Amino acid sequence: MARRCGWVNTDPLYIAYHDREWGVPVHDDRKLFEFLVLESAQAGLSWITILKKRENYRQAFDGFDPEKVARFDARKIRTLLSDAGIVRNRLKIQAAVNNARRFLEIQKEFGSFAAYSWRFVGGRPIQNRWKTLKQLPAATPLSETFSRDLKNQGFSFLGPTVIYAHMQATGMVNDHTTDCFRHRQVKRLPPPQPSPVKGEGVVQARP
Repeated sequence: MARRCGWVNTDPLYIAYHDREWGVPVHDDRKLFEFLVLESAQAGLSWITILKKRENYRQAFDGFDPEKVARFDARKIRTLLSDAGIVRNRLKIQAAVNNARRFLEIQKEFGSFAAYSWRFVGGRPIQNRWKTLKQLPAATPLSETFSRDLKNQGFSFLGPTVIYAHMQATGMVNDHTTDCFRHRQVKRLPPPQPSPVKGEGVVQARP
């Protein structure tokens, strides 16, 4: 039986997410927006709770299309607050709409959200070598820098811990423990191809 990271339980949905998605570098903007919405919704809840609502979120948030979500108005937000298939938290829903608008601004400035976000790791995943689950940080100076920059751009509900979870999920860091079969597989994934876009460069973490 393959060994997995210690946070994975026996739920098939959780296993599939760990084995196929977690830690795989993501450069598709819609996918990145999806993770921002879901991770923001997760605050204070378990990730498996969000995974079980993921398809409901996909329908409620128009396939995680940031252009469509950015146009959600007060009436749409009221509709979402009555949707039992998602987390019915007004602040989180409003944050998702606000973040969609800020997301589009980032795309306009940097060419893509991927180009903007991957600057924080110099365009390549950070390859960690944690031996145990206890070693994994909840946040890092880099996630604090990333979160602070997003806040300066007007994003909300995306603190350092949420952003570190985002970095783990989207492969900006490889946080599979070394005894997990996915650690080596993820490490061997081909590096992303750099693209000449506006704002390209490395963002350094501040002390």
